[in-house]
Amino acid sequence: MTNRASGSRPRVVILAEDGQPRPYNLGAIKARADVVVAPAAELPQAIAGADALFLWDFFSSALRDAWPQADALKWVHVAAAGVDTMLFDGLRDSEVELTNAHGTFDRPIAEFVLASILAHDKQLHHSKALQREATWMHRELTPTAGSRVLVVGTGGIGRATARLLRAVGLEVRGAGRTARECDDDFGSVVPSAELAEQAGWADHVVLIAPLTDQTRQMLNAEVLASMKPTAHLVNVGRGALVDEPALIEALQAGRIAAASLDVFDQEPLPADHPFWAMENVHISAHMSGDVVGWRDALADQFLANLDRWLAGEPLANQVDKERGYVSSRG
Repeated sequence: MTNRASGSRPRVVILAEDGQPRPYNLGAIKARADVVVAPAAELPQAIAGADALFLWDFFSSALRDAWPQADALKWVHVAAAGVDTMLFDGLRDSEVELTNAHGTFDRPIAEFVLASILAHDKQLHHSKALQREATWMHRELTPTAGSRVLVVGTGGIGRATARLLRAVGLEVRGAGRTARECDDDFGSVVPSAELAEQAGWADHVVLIAPLTDQTRQMLNAEVLASMKPTAHLVNVGRGALVDEPALIEALQAGRIAAASLDVFDQEPLPADHPFWAMENVHISAHMSGDVVGWRDALADQFLANLDRWLAGEPLANQVDKERGYVSSRG
């Protein structure tokens, strides 16, 4: 529970760049707190004396540099599921509470994963390329029902993905921190530390894990070598979950069939990156969870947590700063 002085009006900084749309409910936030909206360049000055920080610009790493000036900070909320940019030593070792957008993106990302699998199995990318060439080419397609999916990451997004994929007839396993059987959503969960031993089972490997020291480049050359030559990789987690040079080599050599990538080591993806020219790579611009209305949902989520904070109630979506995510069943 946040230790905020009873009856005081808190000071909240909203980190947002110039030109970035503001939370639609900014007026409601201002009715509850003294609010300063600041870009990254002004954060060191703005955060001095502030009680709470709302990272509306959720990819920003500006707090790390401004940390010495965060002399009164008690709570940081990130308008994203991933909080890897926040887990520097100063914040991790402090008593500052960290919350995130846990739950907001579960269903949209699950739908995106299903769409990626269907597009691969039904050769929709190939059909579009043939359309551009005005070429009629009949092919036989891959049945999706009955195929196997290993969902790497067993948090809320992974669970929503598993439920949706199972509902349309795919066989699903999870890969998480701890192995277990009889999981409600995954059936079986295998250890993500043994990904090289487990990936060969799957027709589709879906990366949804948070980025931590343990998961960085977890999809490496060893894991890629263990995958089926017909396997399809989907990454909707973080780009750094993947050893990108190893993935490029595996795709070029035909050691796996294809990759649908929504996230990358460097974003925006540089125009000269090899992925752009690879026919078996399907690129989207870090948008798998960004359905119409997503910004308003994020703003509502912060306001609801602000009300909890003002009432002295426990905050929702508290991140375990050692693990790097909202703790659930692993």
